[in-house]
Amino acid sequence: MSKTLLSRIKPLHNRKPTSSSSSSSSPPPPHVKRLVNDTIQILRTQHHWEQSLEIQFSETEMLVSDVAHFVLDRVHDVELGLKFFDWAFNRPYCCSPDGSAYSSLLKLLARFRVLSEIDLVMDKVKLEEVKPTHDALSFVIRAYADSGMVGKALDLYDIVVKVYGVVPSVFACNSLLNVLVKNRRVDVARRVYDEMAERGGGEHLCMDNYSTCIMVKGLCKEGKVEEGRKLIVDRWGKSCVPNVVFYNTLIDGYCKKGDVESGNVIFKELKSKGFLPTLETYGAMINGYCKEGKFKAIDRLFMEMKERGLHISVQVRNNIVDARCKHGSLVEGVETVKQMIESGCEPDITTYNILIHNSCKGGKVKEAEQFINHAMERGLVPNKFSYTPLFHAYFRQREHRRALDLFTKLTERGYKPDLVSYGALIHGLVVSGEVDVAMTVRNRMMETGVVPDAHIYNVLMSGLCKKGRLPTAKLLLGQMLDQNVPPDAYVYATLVDGLIRNGDLEEAKKIFGLTIEKGLNPGVVGYNAMIKGFCKFGMMTDALSCFEKMRKVHHHPDGFTYSTIIDGYVKQHNLDAALSFFELMVKQGCKPNVVTYTSLIYGFCHKGDSCGAVKTFKEMKSCGLEPNVVTYSILIGTFCKEGNLANAASFFELMLKNKCIPNDVTFNYLVNGFTNNEPGAILKEVNESQQNEKSIFLGVFRRMISDGWFQKVAVYNSIIICLCHHGMVKTALQLCEKSVNNGILLDSVSFAGQLHGICLEGRSKEWKSVIPFNLKDREFQTAVKFSRIIDDYLHQGRESEATLILQSMVNDLMSRDQEGAPFVEHQKTVTVKNAVNIKKDSLRVEPDEESPGRFLVAFTFDAAAPGRWSSLMTLD
Repeated sequence: MSKTLLSRIKPLHNRKPTSSSSSSSSPPPPHVKRLVNDTIQILRTQHHWEQSLEIQFSETEMLVSDVAHFVLDRVHDVELGLKFFDWAFNRPYCCSPDGSAYSSLLKLLARFRVLSEIDLVMDKVKLEEVKPTHDALSFVIRAYADSGMVGKALDLYDIVVKVYGVVPSVFACNSLLNVLVKNRRVDVARRVYDEMAERGGGEHLCMDNYSTCIMVKGLCKEGKVEEGRKLIVDRWGKSCVPNVVFYNTLIDGYCKKGDVESGNVIFKELKSKGFLPTLETYGAMINGYCKEGKFKAIDRLFMEMKERGLHISVQVRNNIVDARCKHGSLVEGVETVKQMIESGCEPDITTYNILIHNSCKGGKVKEAEQFINHAMERGLVPNKFSYTPLFHAYFRQREHRRALDLFTKLTERGYKPDLVSYGALIHGLVVSGEVDVAMTVRNRMMETGVVPDAHIYNVLMSGLCKKGRLPTAKLLLGQMLDQNVPPDAYVYATLVDGLIRNGDLEEAKKIFGLTIEKGLNPGVVGYNAMIKGFCKFGMMTDALSCFEKMRKVHHHPDGFTYSTIIDGYVKQHNLDAALSFFELMVKQGCKPNVVTYTSLIYGFCHKGDSCGAVKTFKEMKSCGLEPNVVTYSILIGTFCKEGNLANAASFFELMLKNKCIPNDVTFNYLVNGFTNNEPGAILKEVNESQQNEKSIFLGVFRRMISDGWFQKVAVYNSIIICLCHHGMVKTALQLCEKSVNNGILLDSVSFAGQLHGICLEGRSKEWKSVIPFNLKDREFQTAVKFSRIIDDYLHQGRESEATLILQSMVNDLMSRDQEGAPFVEHQKTVTVKNAVNIKKDSLRVEPDEESPGRFLVAFTFDAAAPGRWSSLMTLD
């Protein structure tokens, strides 16, 4: 019905509000029934039915308006019904529609979901003060709800309750409950449900099993499973007879909540009540056990299902495959797929996608590629969930070329990448630093008709800004506008951040202002970017002004906001202001993060207040926050500069204990701190410290200094031993390589430390392929000596596997010496930089077994320059 058509139906002057008493549900008398049947027949069979109906009604004493609602109730063509309604109430001397006519029309429109016409009719009845029937309004509520128009459905529901004093029909209420639950408006659904229970009565059935089931499902979705269970108990026998669906809903709710034990209790109760578990029941229980990795329980359920002849769906098996990969290994996942195929259940593409995802997650890219091939061999078509993990894996391994090659092959095979696939590729390329290639992909993407969204533009502009290519980033913004892709606040925030990174604060301010002028809300991210800029340039007054504007527009500053301003004050050496802002942060209920505390710790250290720094560090730990490498390095560097080396070593070992991997800054602080102080002073402090706390770092360093080793060599060895002790062998090996490049050749002590680390990792049989050098002769004795020192700290003096390996090697060497292994004396002039006061001219020379024709040389220094050369030299 159009607005023009409705406007033609004129209301009577001074019309009294009509009631719904003449309900269309009342059966018509026989003579009326015959007239209605004849009218329906004419409407269905005659093209020009208007004239025929005029003749028919002229021969009777009945008015068309008297039977219109009966006719509309039986019409099954909405367009025909609308035309009949127009004809019936637009004839000369006709009455305007009453409540029954409008009600029947509303029901017809509702059955066919003609929502726009329903709105027009509802406006008309409101204008004419006509009261549609309870039944008609229930139909409309159901139409609104089933079409997802939750607001209109709820408003009309409230009208029905107010006008009629009862809730709409049970079907309408159930539809409303359903759409409310789907929209996560469970509290409103509960209000409707309670009204259904309280206001029901008379001839209206207001609640059934389905009503309670919907409500329980909604509560379970919100994690309120116990409340759902109580609802079933309370409604027992009151229009509610629990069945297997109720039990399934509760079981699924408990399992999704992670409470599988409670789910199992309901599962047993279901069977004890005489209900047979359905596929849904078993599926919910199996999914719950999958999350916990309880595969024995899953096997028991499998056996039960097989005994009952129930078919286990591929979806359930896929959940098990995923669980095997997560709680076991990829191998177990693959084995589960094999069992799946053997049982006659064909895997789908989701099955292989699970294997592909877990392979890529573990860095096993080749296996992932093989899974894609296996899927294709079985006639399955890989999708974006198959290829996107591969793209990410390639980029993580810095193999963007392989990602591009794969992408090219896919497109050549006819695969049409969508926005998600293009987005993954572009993001990976930008992260890899290949911004130009990413821009080329964007161009190809547009050529294929896929329009980039604001997120993709944001990623590209971020990459360009980090490369310092701001003009290109601005050009990209212009192209984005030309293509009618509206930039969001994140795009502008990226530009602002990029300009600030490149030192152009004024242009950043302009872009930020433009964001607000365009009516876009910069959001917390946008304001944070601007505040960061002001703080970077030391403009704290402007930063605070931006902070206040942010609050005025009802954006709540987050941890980044407060941390940025606190850091800004610290870098301006205004620790008092930083602490005041920290108090405001806590007062506003915003939890400080690692960055916040690290900034304060730096402020205390810069002020020379190491006690305040340590106190802040302890406060940070008490809040459950783990310090990062910057936090530890600041403290270690401060203690090293103060000459408080015992505390520096203590924080270094605490750092490793907490699995925080140090970086070059940390190492440099330690090396400089332990080499720029007099050995005597260091030994005194170390000895005092060791009385209170046993430190392996200080213990090894003290022993090496006492034995005459160079300080720099001693501290490098102490660091390496600590790293290996805490399972950071890879970092230790990298440090060895860097020290060699810096002219510090490591020795038997570092060898012993690395061997300990490898053995602690359970790789004692692999040490020859891991440690890049071997020792010769007497150096093994030194290695054994320090290995036993390490044993004192790590194994309470018991000989470790590393010590046994070294002792075995010493024994082998002694056996060879006793058997008369050749020894060669060789004279050659050698110049050694930075080595003075050579004790004697003669050198110990022995052949290099790995390089025939070359010799290894060792020398000794006198007491005036204590220590010995830390490695053997090679001579031709």
